[in-house]
Amino acid sequence: MFSSRRSFIRHTAALLGSVALHQNTASAFPGLSPDYSGLKDAASDEDFWRQVRMAYAASPTMINLNNGGVCPMPRATMDALDYYNRMSSEAPSYYMWRILDQDREPLRENLAAIAGANPDEISINRNATESLNTVIFGLDFQPGDEVVLSKYDYPNMINAWKQREKRDGIKLVWVDLELPSEDEEYLVNAFVSRFTDKTRLVHITHMINWCGQVLPVRKIAEAARARGIESLADAAHSFAVLDYKIPDLACDYWGTSLHKFLCGPIGTGMMWIRKEKIEKVWPLLSAPEPRSADIRKFENLGTRSFPIEMALGYSVDLHNLIGSARKSERLHYLKRYWMSRVKDLPGVKLNTSLKHEWSCAIGNFSIEGQKPGDIADKLFQKHKIHTVAIEWEQIKGVRVTPNVYTTTDDLDKLVRGIEGMV
Repeated sequence: MFSSRRSFIRHTAALLGSVALHQNTASAFPGLSPDYSGLKDAASDEDFWRQVRMAYAASPTMINLNNGGVCPMPRATMDALDYYNRMSSEAPSYYMWRILDQDREPLRENLAAIAGANPDEISINRNATESLNTVIFGLDFQPGDEVVLSKYDYPNMINAWKQREKRDGIKLVWVDLELPSEDEEYLVNAFVSRFTDKTRLVHITHMINWCGQVLPVRKIAEAARARGIESLADAAHSFAVLDYKIPDLACDYWGTSLHKFLCGPIGTGMMWIRKEKIEKVWPLLSAPEPRSADIRKFENLGTRSFPIEMALGYSVDLHNLIGSARKSERLHYLKRYWMSRVKDLPGVKLNTSLKHEWSCAIGNFSIEGQKPGDIADKLFQKHKIHTVAIEWEQIKGVRVTPNVYTTTDDLDKLVRGIEGMV
């Protein structure tokens, strides 16, 4: 499919090792430009994706299918992290504050380019929890103000809202969902029907981590805005997975983790706030001008790991080299590859939609009469396949999350493992 695929690793190593840290590398490979044709064919081009695998520090002794938690870093990112750690340890205050700290702005610009956002709306932090908690605790609410959220949101976000409920007397209005769902009207109405004249914000998880359900964030956010209600999107599991730009979601606030599918160093995240709303959000940590309209007020962390931030630039480069659209199609392909092979097995139930618009990398399955924990344990003990058991609300199953370094051979082993248990 691609004339350059045979030399992908050589080119990657040379390019990521020699260009400026945060240079966008996609343009350096005409054959890997963002203007692809034949994306469906590219998604199943195993020779190409085996070359991609070699760019990652993925374990050869086990099959990691829990990329929904934390993803392996590219080898170039690992090398950069080690290099910058050693540099910072030699003369910390000089290299950290006078050298590495100056590179945050180019990094911000490249992250904003992936996100389709203004760099002045992007804040670099440690994870989605920090991003979303900044907004949750940073907005002014009065007793009796209502926030609409789902029982399937991430626990850290649920607990943050519960803390505001206890501390400030706001009212949490809960949305219950029947999942999986392929009914946009049902999903939108589940949230919109909970809006009242006291609703101030709706919290929407773009891709639900328990089962991979994609929610129609834009439709919900637009309905909220028409009623004067703000929206906060949790994109921890959708960024660098789905091929979209933040403005596509029509939300007001957004947060993600970059150590998931962007494959950044562990402890990297990003927050986006609509420009005109930055001023109204209080920083989670102290800042000299807390009501400033400068997004950088949210980065006042004090002494932190500059090597982690700077090594992130190499993960950005590899993501751009692969391309958001091609990466997303591959993740869709891998999800369909294993799920379509087990969906008709006796006793097997899919807890995730197979359709393109309602899921992507994350899939969840269950086997009648077997506990999720037992299934996950058997897969690892017998086949060294790492998955995660999920029991949350009405979702009870095993979550399977491949990444672009995952091969179809890996998924064939997963299918055989499931067949053996059935």
